[in-house]
Amino acid sequence: MIYKLLFKRIISSIIILFLLITFLFFLIRIAPGDPSQKFLSPNLNPKLAQQVRESFHLDSPITTQYVNFIKNLFKGDLGISYDYRMPVSTVVWEYLKFTLIFALISFILQILFSFLLAFVSVKKINGALDRIISGSTLVIYATPAFVVGVFLIYIFSIQLNFFPTSGLESLDASSMSFFSRIGDYLYHLVLPLITLSLGGIAVFYKYLRDNLEEVYNKQYILNLRANGFSEKEILKKHVIPNAISPLISIAGIELGVLFSGALITEVIFGLPGMGRLTINSILSRDYPLVIGCSFAAGLLIIITNFIADIVKAKVDKRLIKGILN
Repeated sequence: MIYKLLFKRIISSIIILFLLITFLFFLIRIAPGDPSQKFLSPNLNPKLAQQVRESFHLDSPITTQYVNFIKNLFKGDLGISYDYRMPVSTVVWEYLKFTLIFALISFILQILFSFLLAFVSVKKINGALDRIISGSTLVIYATPAFVVGVFLIYIFSIQLNFFPTSGLESLDASSMSFFSRIGDYLYHLVLPLITLSLGGIAVFYKYLRDNLEEVYNKQYILNLRANGFSEKEILKKHVIPNAISPLISIAGIELGVLFSGALITEVIFGLPGMGRLTINSILSRDYPLVIGCSFAAGLLIIITNFIADIVKAKVDKRLIKGILN
């Protein structure tokens, strides 16, 4: 049955991804504006505009452009970026590498800190510390990421001068040793990681804390205590497995969103990732690059959710029957 589950997920994922890029293909082309105009000057011959449009294959009907796009897509060709004059796949990969590392570090921090806070809170449910942590995470979750980022820059970069305001490396990074350069990267990523991770920590904490409380109140937990099982054994073998299962789907969505580009954080801190590349490609009307960024983002979200479904099925075999029915 697990193979049937995999097959169904793969087919549905392919259909979703195809519909996504089809929608974006037509959406960006019917939007006002012409990407060829930024390469022209009013003082140049008007015939040059037509030549530029022909070089971008924008002179063909939109349906013809779409058919050619789909043909090239099946060949693994996403086209040539108007701005970079390079294959879209090459440009996307150059920026995606940073986002993958950045997002993975943030995701690990979110998991670690949310678990730590949840286990601290659940020791004394509805106690003073529990109320303080729950209230603080609610405020953090309700605060937009750009507000958090600007606040951190103002306090720790402008007022205290502890961290840089933007960028990924210092001006003299090229002359540093390997380990010094790694340290310099991490130094520049402190504020961006805090900005990107706080919202996820709040979400994971809320789900995990409530799940832990619900499981602890189950009748079978009380029976285990009455039968002499230690709290450590109950927590490890019964509470944690039942509490984290609902979190797997949330984790898959969060990781996919992070991988697809931490847009606001990357723009605020001037980081060379997928989020910033996507914004720039939209503003410059770089059609192939917009499609390439969206394709990569959609693919990563689908993959992470697919993995989350498989992990859930492994954790709880009963989920397989539910998904297949």
